[in-house]
Amino acid sequence: MLKKLRILYATATILSLVAAIGRAMAAPKEKDKPGGPHEPKGQQQEKAKKHKDVSGKKLLGDKIKHNGRHKLEDHGKFTASVDVTNGKVGGVKVKHADKGDVAVTKYKSTKQMAAGPSAGGGVFLAQYGSTVVTLWIGYAFIDDWGYEVIYWFPVDMVIDADYGAIPYDDYYGYGY
Repeated sequence: MLKKLRILYATATILSLVAAIGRAMAAPKEKDKPGGPHEPKGQQQEKAKKHKDVSGKKLLGDKIKHNGRHKLEDHGKFTASVDVTNGKVGGVKVKHADKGDVAVTKYKSTKQMAAGPSAGGGVFLAQYGSTVVTLWIGYAFIDDWGYEVIYWFPVDMVIDADYGAIPYDDYYGYGY
């Protein structure tokens, strides 16, 4: 009798574990997904698969000397433009050809995320020596394929500096 009772308890325990694991592995409900109905309309932005770092400073070039909105580049159906006021970047606007304006996220980082063509790509330190730190401001959007495209500018080129910017290093958990 004692042996049958132990087998019964063991079977019940195994079935309970299988049921708990099944619930834990199930897909989240619509309300728990990023960009679901519980978020305000303007903040519905999906998570990026990967990111593409672009030097906004190089794309803007000498246009920084002229006030107004200047086109940075076309990225598929997306067109990125920058607002320049008195030689500084006021913000980046992204427009989709079919859907209209796209949400743009503002990041800040102490790493130079967009390397120039002579540097060979990759992520490089923007900190030289022990006292000089350069802050970089990035404006990002997510394209139709789920890639996050980020335009990086040195903080001295941006009007409102790091106001409202999310720490980029912490956001992706790189732990620099």
